[in-house]
Amino acid sequence: MKKLAALRGAVRTENTESDIAGQVVRLYDRLLESNGLAEEDIVSVVFSVTGDIDALNPAAALRNAGRAERLALMVFQEGRFQGGLSRTIRVLVHCNLEQAPRHVYMNGAEVLRPDR
Repeated sequence: MKKLAALRGAVRTENTESDIAGQVVRLYDRLLESNGLAEEDIVSVVFSVTGDIDALNPAAALRNAGRAERLALMVFQEGRFQGGLSRTIRVLVHCNLEQAPRHVYMNGAEVLRPDR
């Protein structure tokens, strides 16, 4: 039986349109793959970006790649915190899922959650 779940993920990126677009799509696709998830099971997707990421909106990157076209997407800029990881895009995917969530951290963002 499917239950409402929240998938977490993060990726580090260079502040260029091409790298942001590529990293966001890879992160999103890996989250779906790792969780056996179809887009129709997704309720919403929330991104946060560190203040040094401004070359491309991650939601726009996802839509430009033909993903998440009918989903509610939102993007926020993270607050600044001492010791925070720079050039990072985080994602929170609300979805209906049968199994325990599998979170995805990649391209240097693994340090955020070494337990996962």
